[in-house]
Amino acid sequence: MPTPTPTFFDRLTLSGIRLYQRHLSPRKGFRCAHAALHSGESCSAAVARIVREDGMMRGRSRIAARFGACREAHSVLRGGSALALGSGGVRGVCCCGPVPIPFRCG
Repeated sequence: MPTPTPTFFDRLTLSGIRLYQRHLSPRKGFRCAHAALHSGESCSAAVARIVREDGMMRGRSRIAARFGACREAHSVLRGGSALALGSGGVRGVCCCGPVPIPFRCG
């Protein structure tokens, strides 16, 4: 399926994600729970990819699924499972909005 022509809303969303990734994310010092647990792309990178591939409106179910997977990853990390403890020394969780984010110390 061809990539849809980006709408104004898609471009605005991607600009907001780039702003977040360049200026806010480096200052917070931690990754989203999904990236911390699975060592893959962050939620912001995943959402940007989905918006580029499908557009914001058509991709919203994939975006919601990604945030759901991030919430599940947070539950694993917060629960102190063996999977979480062996995957990078997560020390705590910061809840910034609807997505809880683990952080590492040291």
